[in-house]
Amino acid sequence: MDAAHPSRIEFSKNLEAHETDIPGLIWFDVPVHGDSRGWFKENWQREKMTALGLPDFGPVQNNISFNAEAGVTRGIHAEPWDKYVSVAAGRVFGAWVDLREGNNFGKTFTLEIDPSKSIFVPRGVGNSFQALENNTAYTYLVNDHWSAESEYAFLNLADQTTAIDWPIALENAELSDKDRAHPVLENVTPIKARKILVTGANGQLGQALRTKLPNAEFVDRSEFDLSDPSSWPNRNWRQYSAIINAAGYTRVDAAETSEGRKEAWQANGRGVQHLARVASENNLTLVHVSSDYVFDGSQGPHDEDEPFSPLNVYGQSKVAGDIAAATVPRHYIARTTWVVGEGKNFIEIMKSLAVKGVEPSVVNDQIGRLTFTDDLANGIVHLIETNAPYGTYNITNDGQSVSWADIAKKTFELSGYNPDSVSGVTTAEYYADKKGIAPRPLQSTLNIAKIQSTGFAPREWDVALREYLERPQS
Repeated sequence: MDAAHPSRIEFSKNLEAHETDIPGLIWFDVPVHGDSRGWFKENWQREKMTALGLPDFGPVQNNISFNAEAGVTRGIHAEPWDKYVSVAAGRVFGAWVDLREGNNFGKTFTLEIDPSKSIFVPRGVGNSFQALENNTAYTYLVNDHWSAESEYAFLNLADQTTAIDWPIALENAELSDKDRAHPVLENVTPIKARKILVTGANGQLGQALRTKLPNAEFVDRSEFDLSDPSSWPNRNWRQYSAIINAAGYTRVDAAETSEGRKEAWQANGRGVQHLARVASENNLTLVHVSSDYVFDGSQGPHDEDEPFSPLNVYGQSKVAGDIAAATVPRHYIARTTWVVGEGKNFIEIMKSLAVKGVEPSVVNDQIGRLTFTDDLANGIVHLIETNAPYGTYNITNDGQSVSWADIAKKTFELSGYNPDSVSGVTTAEYYADKKGIAPRPLQSTLNIAKIQSTGFAPREWDVALREYLERPQS
């Protein structure tokens, strides 16, 4: 079979995808149209192939390996990028070995490839081939450039563990000295999965994510400041698969001041803009945590596609972050409200007041549901691990919408104190004598039907509240 004799190619009429025993390794039947002049094919067609399961891997470089004689054998090399392999002329015997950390380490797949077949090779899977004809042109697209800082793995072509049945015996094949000297499987260091980077490591959500993502890299503001331009250039973004942005400026009232306004826009707007650029350039998934404050609260429950209508500077800065995050091809905007996690929060304050015998006045016209950071963290991890469709998802606890006063009463009750100690007041009454207060939305309930449709079921807020109050104290 060769390019000069198209009749020798087994033409395929339909583009078809075939999974293999190696996760992520997918080969394709590629339609080839030939006549007496030669042949034509759509070697890589993004729209059609992604519809069949090919990841939208964003190639940045096209390489061609020309092999003058049958028997030339190359590999087995695993690189920190994905590649899409095909043959432009001739024919090869391809062999792939999973060199990624995990249960599939050492698993092997082989396939003969001519111009009517191609294969997608995910990052960390060792790639090799043997030319079966003279003048074979082996071509591949990759989605990253070579870097000395990156992690690579190499396997000996003659490794007995994988027992690849080369059509042309290796003693009769043409190999490089380097390929002959590569280690056997038991001496290969597996390639680790890309990490998830979590910003805002010491915040309430950051702390919850630590228990859900023990292998992630967590950074606080001292290590990585979203608003500081000097934080960006020296980080190797190729080592990550996703960024979870749990950082942000959250001082709602302080954001109304001149200095606070500047800090809010730097962290919640400009910082997210930088993250979005980095994620897009490096084909990363960006998870950005948003807020009900992007709405004015005049109606509810709020759906994900409701137009923005912020009441205050903090809400405006969060809108800017949402808009920036939405430009990333692979993005999740996790919109939440009334967050409760470890540390100082509304529940802890109410419990402390109950213990001290204080009878607080709490607003009764702001309506919503609590979001415990355990449930929010679980929802974020669920989106990433299930490869849910990209977009915006409301994530809060489930249950009836209530006021802050109702939650305060429930906290008193579950803590063993009289809930009638809590009195309700309107927002206007509560802030009547206070200055520098940002306006608040009165309706903060978020519709969570979309995240539930993906199979995620958050706890009802009162169940989560009970479990939170009953947890062992450190």
